[in-house]
Amino acid sequence: MERRTILITGGAGFIGSHVVRRFVNNYPNYLIINFDKLTYAGNLQNLTDIEGKSNYKFIKGDIASEADVDKVFSEYAIDGVIHLAAESHVDRSITDPMAFIRTNILGTTILLNAARKFWNGNWEGKLFYHISTDEVYGSLGAEGFFTEETPYDPRSPYSASKASSDHLVRAYNHTYGLPAVISNCSNNYGPNQFPEKLIPLSIHNIKNSKPIPIYGKGENVRDWLYVEDHAAAIDLIFHKAKPGTTYNIGGNNEWKNIDLIRLLCQIMDRKLGRAQGESEKLITFVKDRAGHDLRYAIDSSKIQRELGWKPSLTFDVGLEKTVEWYLANEQWLNNVVSGDYLKYYEQQYGGR
Repeated sequence: MERRTILITGGAGFIGSHVVRRFVNNYPNYLIINFDKLTYAGNLQNLTDIEGKSNYKFIKGDIASEADVDKVFSEYAIDGVIHLAAESHVDRSITDPMAFIRTNILGTTILLNAARKFWNGNWEGKLFYHISTDEVYGSLGAEGFFTEETPYDPRSPYSASKASSDHLVRAYNHTYGLPAVISNCSNNYGPNQFPEKLIPLSIHNIKNSKPIPIYGKGENVRDWLYVEDHAAAIDLIFHKAKPGTTYNIGGNNEWKNIDLIRLLCQIMDRKLGRAQGESEKLITFVKDRAGHDLRYAIDSSKIQRELGWKPSLTFDVGLEKTVEWYLANEQWLNNVVSGDYLKYYEQQYGGR
């Protein structure tokens, strides 16, 4: 097996930690560098099971800092970048759009500049892989699907910042020849997700008999992708995709928010030994999110056809596994809710 040095940005986050773990465990000849700023969504406790492995290294750094990025590129012979670091919560982008501009647009450009500078036209064996979102395509009506050819129509500061970074990656590929690929995924769910997101927030609130907030009437539709299926797709794209290509990754799991929460309530009632219907009483409808897109749905036939990927889990099975993980890892969730997880870096790395 060839030796490679892969820089994974945002590797302490939700999706990033699953990608880091997969690459560290599946490619022992690769050196996997987890480069993360450790903002509120970065949690090194996601990776305690691999932190002692010889082919894994964590480096605290900010993708929006040219000095931080150039330092890691100059110290390591990086030949691949898997770029996951991003501000990713729509509500936060509405209240603080500048944080999203800085990380998602400026940070991506700094990474692209570093790859271009340090690879210096020697593109053989190099790849810049940018992970994006289906939200760049805007909102669908009751029918149809996003394809790789769907025009961009972002509706929130978050999706606009991701659309901008997608365009920059394509521009560097076309203008400079930088070998780059992009994937756009649907909503991820699964273990280790930060509890501001719908599914882990609802699990936490149900367990503690707190209100479950649902925007509007809960009619908004999302396509849900189990995070480990997403990590498997990222693995395939990184190793098999041709530079300049784009792939959409979806779970083929469209659910209205209200139907998803009702299913989650049923699973939680069963797991917690409550009477069926007990947790549904916690559902609380709140004022709708500003500019809330009605429906996202992904056509992932291209990656299935060209690379042989398909989701391995139905939503029912994936959601059951997710609930079981959160109930079995109560300390992880408590550490996140209390903020104790933020101390882990100083404890393990001495604050360096």
